[in-house]
Amino acid sequence: MLQYDNNAFYFVVLSFLSFYLVPSWYFIIRRVYRAFIGLKDEDIGAVSRTSAEKEKAARLKKTSKGFSALKSKGFLINLLLTILFTALFVFLIMSVSSDGEVNSFDPFHILGVDSGADNKVIKKAYKKMSLLYHPDKNPNNPAAEAKFMMVAKAYEALTDATAKENYEKYGNPDGKQSLQVSIGLPSWLLDTDHRNIVLMAYLIIMVGVIPFCVWRYYSDSSKFGDKDVMYDTYAWFHHNLNEHTLVKSLPEIIAGSAEFRQRNLPHTTDEKAEISQAMNLVRSQMQKPKYNHPVCVTGNVLMHAHLLRKTENLSPKAKDDLAYMLRNSTSLIEAMITVCQHQDSLQTAVNCINFGQFVTQAMWTRDSSLLELPHFTSEEVKHCEKGKASVRANNISEYIKVDDEEKKGLADFSDQQKRDVLECCRILPDLSVETKVFVDDDEDAKVYEGDLCTVRVTLTRNNLKEGEKAGLVHAPCFPFPKQEAWWVILGTREGKIISIEKVTKPTRVVAHDIKFLAPRVGEYEFDLHVVSNAYVGLDQKMKVDLTTLDNAVLPEYKIHPDDADLDDEPTLFEEMMNANVEEDSDSDDEGDSDSDEEEEEGIRELSAAERKKEELRNARKKATAADDDDSDDDSEVEEVYTEK
Repeated sequence: MLQYDNNAFYFVVLSFLSFYLVPSWYFIIRRVYRAFIGLKDEDIGAVSRTSAEKEKAARLKKTSKGFSALKSKGFLINLLLTILFTALFVFLIMSVSSDGEVNSFDPFHILGVDSGADNKVIKKAYKKMSLLYHPDKNPNNPAAEAKFMMVAKAYEALTDATAKENYEKYGNPDGKQSLQVSIGLPSWLLDTDHRNIVLMAYLIIMVGVIPFCVWRYYSDSSKFGDKDVMYDTYAWFHHNLNEHTLVKSLPEIIAGSAEFRQRNLPHTTDEKAEISQAMNLVRSQMQKPKYNHPVCVTGNVLMHAHLLRKTENLSPKAKDDLAYMLRNSTSLIEAMITVCQHQDSLQTAVNCINFGQFVTQAMWTRDSSLLELPHFTSEEVKHCEKGKASVRANNISEYIKVDDEEKKGLADFSDQQKRDVLECCRILPDLSVETKVFVDDDEDAKVYEGDLCTVRVTLTRNNLKEGEKAGLVHAPCFPFPKQEAWWVILGTREGKIISIEKVTKPTRVVAHDIKFLAPRVGEYEFDLHVVSNAYVGLDQKMKVDLTTLDNAVLPEYKIHPDDADLDDEPTLFEEMMNANVEEDSDSDDEGDSDSDEEEEEGIRELSAAERKKEELRNARKKATAADDDDSDDDSEVEEVYTEK
């Protein structure tokens, strides 16, 4: 009979534990290896090309390497569970090793006697154990009843000659067995003292734990949409973004994102007082807040403190909250651009990209783009804006073009600071943009109404050599690494978006194609925006002209007769239906031959079903005749076509 087997239960648990422990230990070892050995500084963005980036690189190393990289909540919980399950795994291995194999029929072990015991010892042990596990002495105890039956079977296997021979020959007193099956559960589950505990545990797991885990997973996963941005955030952006949204209002909009609503909510009076003090520092360059909710106010103040480079007086908690906002800022700004694309608001999309530049460089709308250079302050900016026209620079683009020996603003800098400025000028992208309008596989360069038109935008990074790739953005004030990329936007003069895509390919020359259907006949002028995702003052805007001609002047397209005949050929469905009609017709013919003798006796009226079959048969004959006529006509057409 089936019985609960402790050793089999151990093997089952070991199997299930291995499914968790093997990948878990692989993940842990891989994480530890990457934290201490496997990761290079370049892999985590901890590069210091200038002295201004040294602090950022040191901070990234501290947080991304060593024990700091292992302090995440998920990793620590997984590590604790893995250690506990590993200890349980080792305990079960030791139990299986000491207890032996999975439970098999061993009469000596069941009776508790040695394998060489005589009949007297066996009989004495049987009497003792049968009295101990007799059902009369253990009412309502299935475990004792099963044990009593096993004792009786073991005694029979050692005393009965036939049963003993079967046991010695096949390992079972009942003879050769095809399969031995036991239940891989612990025997204490059958104990009446544990019945209530087992039932409660079953109810808690099946009714409580499993439904809760499913609900938690579904509720968490259903909150996030594209780019891992919460749906509530998308709704917030849709509500606040429109074609009139200015750059100055974007810090407040991003501060109201659903990702920050728990973290940025002040809980103590000290936190509220700190936000009020920070508000006084940034109020002069902050647009009048539209919302007075504490979450929006806190996030707005922290973001302005970063944009104005006034974070030195913030508390450690406020700096952590700001770092959390900056970590999520890239995906949130891209979500804002997606919303603008749905709203068809070109200028607002450009404003959102410009806001991303300001966040990356820790600058704001009134600041000069020269502040992107390391060690530059307002004094150096004023100095660069004065002097001769050949060396004067009002923005970063003009400053890059000035010769290194004639660059202004470096008089009070040390040699290291001068090298930092010159190195930054070499890192900043020098981009040239070329456009070409054409139609794929067209014989001429003209565009006709309804053509699939292609605008090819070729970006060339002149600051890179052949084979060199663009690296990380030079942004000492942004605490996380960011890869250089460009937004390519094509829009109408009315501010409608035709295409907006982010080009992330880091090669020196990048070709990006924009495809759209050519509009009606006329001359059109589109606006092409090439906007950096991280640098201020390097954006480019140009015109793309398109002349659409009337497609009526094109030669008439003639269809080859062979291609025209394809429309007349039956489809697969029609062929299947014709095959069914043929089968029905064949069956009708057989039925007709069988009923010839009956029809000879006299003429009878056809039933409705028979009339329908007759109509189908006639229709098939007409279709066959029509196909023959069509084939003759096709041959004539082919002859005429070949003659031409």
